[in-house]
Amino acid sequence: MAADRNTDPGGGAVNIAERRLASRAFAELFAEGMALVEEAAAYLDGTGRVESRDLSRTALTAYAQQSMRLSTRLMQLAAWLLLQRAVAEGDMRPQDARRESAKIDLEGPAPDEEQEELLPTTLRDLVRRGYELQRQIQRIDAGLARGANLHAVPERAGQERAGHSVASQIGRLRTAFER
Repeated sequence: MAADRNTDPGGGAVNIAERRLASRAFAELFAEGMALVEEAAAYLDGTGRVESRDLSRTALTAYAQQSMRLSTRLMQLAAWLLLQRAVAEGDMRPQDARRESAKIDLEGPAPDEEQEELLPTTLRDLVRRGYELQRQIQRIDAGLARGANLHAVPERAGQERAGHSVASQIGRLRTAFER
């Protein structure tokens, strides 16, 4: 019988966080995260540009800074989601995803409530939703890190890279935000 990849061969411990990646809840979080990325990109490229024309100088500065922070945060979160989906679909090994996800900034800058109050309502809502997605992902990532520490196995040199599907989706995200 093949060993379950979520089971520690010595003790039979199940890594709940890794199992969660294969769940419907993760699929919903993935869809929600990617939809938020698309919604933010569409807003910033369309309605947001129009709304920003009527802002005061101070509010416009806040708009520029917060829209850049939002874009950066969502790019980081989308990259993390894509890595975890690759693991869930068997396209990437968990240890490879952990190595790659170590390059992703899941903390980012702290909220700036004073600036956020100056933003148009739609951007303020996108920023709030971005922070909520970030908190959800941080909780899952912390669980994965705890599980990885319990099941640590030395990594081999020359491990496979993520599949082209992950790289192409990250490329599409960059394209969406670089418009």
